[in-house]
Amino acid sequence: MKIRDRYAPSPTGLQHIGGIRTALFNYLFAKSPAGGGSGKFILRLEDTDRTRSEDSFVQNLYDTFDWLGLKWDEGPNNGGPFAPYVQSERTAHYKKYAQELLDKGQAYYCFCSAERIEDVRKQREAARSSESGYDRFCRSIESGEAAKRAAAGEQCTVRLKIPLGESTQFHDHLLGDIEWKNDDVNPDPVLLKSDGFPTYHLANVVDDHLMEITHVLRAQEWLASTPLHVIMYRAFGWTPPEFCHLPMVMGQDGKKLSKRHGATSIDEFRKQGYLPAALLNYVALLGASYEEGKDLYTIEELAQRFSLDKLNKAPAIFDYKKLEWYNGQYIRMMSDEELAKLCMPYAIEAGIFGGKKEEVHTEAQRHGENKSEEKKIEEQFDLFVKAIFLVKERIIFLSEVPEKIAYLFNEPEVPAAEEFIPKKCDLAQAISLLQIGKEIVRQLAEAPSDEEAENLIKAEAEKREVKLGDLMMPLRTAITGSRVSPPLFGSIRLLGAECSEQRVQRALDKLNDLR
Repeated sequence: MKIRDRYAPSPTGLQHIGGIRTALFNYLFAKSPAGGGSGKFILRLEDTDRTRSEDSFVQNLYDTFDWLGLKWDEGPNNGGPFAPYVQSERTAHYKKYAQELLDKGQAYYCFCSAERIEDVRKQREAARSSESGYDRFCRSIESGEAAKRAAAGEQCTVRLKIPLGESTQFHDHLLGDIEWKNDDVNPDPVLLKSDGFPTYHLANVVDDHLMEITHVLRAQEWLASTPLHVIMYRAFGWTPPEFCHLPMVMGQDGKKLSKRHGATSIDEFRKQGYLPAALLNYVALLGASYEEGKDLYTIEELAQRFSLDKLNKAPAIFDYKKLEWYNGQYIRMMSDEELAKLCMPYAIEAGIFGGKKEEVHTEAQRHGENKSEEKKIEEQFDLFVKAIFLVKERIIFLSEVPEKIAYLFNEPEVPAAEEFIPKKCDLAQAISLLQIGKEIVRQLAEAPSDEEAENLIKAEAEKREVKLGDLMMPLRTAITGSRVSPPLFGSIRLLGAECSEQRVQRALDKLNDLR
């Protein structure tokens, strides 16, 4: 069987982990061996809720797919770049099929106002009735009379006739055979609203049929809608697709993943500095298993290993720490140049270059090509690329980089005296240690490798009969402005001998003033 599946979000909010997990599983299944590796993954915007759908959420969907590198295979403008299917552009289809159900006697016109329906709800509530939903008031209106009233322009909706006193059975790949009493299904739901727009249920079923969807993979929260959809398929005389309701994504507390657990929207993860490959890799493991003893996969490897039989019934637990581990692994797999390119927007946003690169160039041209200013900004960007190796093994997020290496671009404030004083030492000893550091800092800057720099400072510590750690601590503080920093020798080498000496002297001047 050639697989045709889809991701069909409503553009009523930002893309989040649960939605992207659904999209990813559909994508992987379409590209898996079960689909011959050439199944079709379709994107469809279910924007029938016109009061809540927003263009900004549509753009967020496109941006998210672009960032993650997910591509859909089909759209209405065949022969060019595919746009997704958009339900608001397909209303003629839904009206046609709503009419078909009316003609078959499987649906009926409803002329009840919103006020009447609300009054019924209140009356039931006052009477403490267990009944809920629509009371089928218009179901008994003779079809010919109802059609005349609708044709005359009386405001109405179209409702589905749910067969009463029966049950609906269907098979779910993950959950097995399911039977649902029709009396527990939403009573005669609206298919076509009074404004001519379809409800989710009608548009969903019609589109899945017209698009020849073979498999519907969606979250288990949609399970309660499936009996209704199966009833509609049978009312049309269509064969339903195969269903697979995916396990829920939960937080560590066993409750549905939400903002109280941390970031959930893909935008938030992106802004924090996660890599798309790390997020995809981790999300693909939420509720599925692939291969023992292997953690890191490319998207192609995931597709080759994906199978509905490898899905778990139990809810998936979203572990932020595990995702951080994945992100760190992918960061360290990148080249310094690749990583610097991805970190650059965070550095520009943080202002460590004193302004955006394009702004500096524009300003230089405005003032008669200020070559010195332009050269300075170019040097800073070159320094940024070279500095990546200092923090590559230490970061989890791309967004961490600017703060960790800011001292290379802007001279930090000289810390308080106590930050220079090693344990069991006093101010005078700290000054003496820093003076030794100043004497050798040029040699450290010119050492061709960290190993040679380390050998040099070790030899100096032995010669002066001081502890290596005591010698390095005040020097580190003077150079970086902190006791805790990226590797000292690499920092000195990047700053250069002159700049490093100036920083040490500045620290010495402050400490000597405190004597």
